[in-house]
Amino acid sequence: MKQKDIRKLCKELKNQGFHVRATRRGHFLVEREGVVVAGLAGTPSDHRSIKNSLAQLRRAGFESAH
Repeated sequence: MKQKDIRKLCKELKNQGFHVRATRRGHFLVEREGVVVAGLAGTPSDHRSIKNSLAQLRRAGFESAH
């Protein structure tokens, strides 16, 4: 997933009530109601990382268009 796609995903998350914040190392932490529910790599090198993150987000209530 490209950085452009990650930004789009972060925008979708915010629209659904999640809070997304960047870390110092370029990753993103996704929170819902003050609890971290998933982490996103800023530049994922593993092709499974985004799928694993999306699975965590779905379990937390995210409805993905992907």
